[in-house]
Amino acid sequence: MAMREARAAAGIALVLACAGPVRATERLGIGRPATEAEIAAWNIDVDRDGRKLPPGHGSVAHGREVFETQCASCHGSRGEGGTGERLAGGQGTLASAKPLKTVGSFWPYAPTLFDYIRRAMPMNAPQSLSADDVYAVSGYVLYLNGLVPESAVLDAATLAAVRMPNRDGFVPDPRPDVRP
Repeated sequence: MAMREARAAAGIALVLACAGPVRATERLGIGRPATEAEIAAWNIDVDRDGRKLPPGHGSVAHGREVFETQCASCHGSRGEGGTGERLAGGQGTLASAKPLKTVGSFWPYAPTLFDYIRRAMPMNAPQSLSADDVYAVSGYVLYLNGLVPESAVLDAATLAAVRMPNRDGFVPDPRPDVRP
């Protein structure tokens, strides 16, 4: 029986090898091209310097409210972590034997926090927060890390101006094809 299965497998492999590659122009009859509106809905990336941040603004106080309802169940009420990652603390630990990589200790650019929250959070409903809510939650997380005052109101300009503690902690990529 094993010899028969081996011959059958060899025969199938030979047929597949002789068949050649499937032509790229063949249509399978499934799917459709994405519409411009569908592409635009996902084309929401934000550059590290804040380019492409949307209009809007959010206060730390409002961010606390949104965080409590949308984020605290996973990240803890003060960003201390739980089922989700820890978001606050860890400054000064990156060079230690047990580095704590949080928004405040590891992330190099504040606009990428906005980008991540907007694109992926809350986990059960990504892209469900308004731009104002994302600015507010970003502000609250930055406040928890001591990077903005409790009175802060963030928008595209003020968020891009936040200097993260680990901004200079990354080694530049010398490859010419990946330089900005």
